[in-house]
Amino acid sequence: MLPIQYFVETADFESFARFVCALKENPLRVYSHDLNKKKVLSSRRVLANSLFSIYTVAPNNGRYISYNVKNGKEECSVVSSTKSFSQYAPIVHLSELPSTLIINPKKIEDKFTPIKVEDLGSLARLTYDPELPDEPDLTLFMFPQKTKWIIGYITSLNLEDTLYFFNHVTLDKEPTKPFLQYSTNDDKTPIFTDKFEHGLSYLPVVKLKEYHPIFGLD
Repeated sequence: MLPIQYFVETADFESFARFVCALKENPLRVYSHDLNKKKVLSSRRVLANSLFSIYTVAPNNGRYISYNVKNGKEECSVVSSTKSFSQYAPIVHLSELPSTLIINPKKIEDKFTPIKVEDLGSLARLTYDPELPDEPDLTLFMFPQKTKWIIGYITSLNLEDTLYFFNHVTLDKEPTKPFLQYSTNDDKTPIFTDKFEHGLSYLPVVKLKEYHPIFGLD
């Protein structure tokens, strides 16, 4: 079986930088390569039978993605050195993608099973993984669907075959802030924000350009 790779585009460069850097002790590795006749930056997650890659059009050339949040404003760019105090995701430049890859086939091998979650608080609590408490994946994915917005979290279940789930909540309007803030000390409803307060927890929200069938909501 030839390797399969699905590419899902973010709505903007800031969402991609948030995906690879925000609230991560070790930022993700980024690949620079051509895709659909454009120079893009991508970062991939290995699934059971395929690669799930998030990408954005490269704003410029460089060796790192620099990411920082100051006074509620994200500062992110592609840079050539790591001089300032920021998080940095290393960029690996590829001459081309492997010719053996099947890119975005119509049949999806690792399609996620959708699960409706009752509220944002339940979605936030779902990000705690008792099997990997020191290596949390905090990323929430968000995209438009008809007149609504979907925000969700990917989980997996390892049986004889690995099953993937997209746990999601439907929102009536698009959140405009890049993080979901929630508290473990009280029952306050989580809110979307761009500011950080001591004693609260945060999840980065990665906005995608559009819905992709891998999320299983067809």
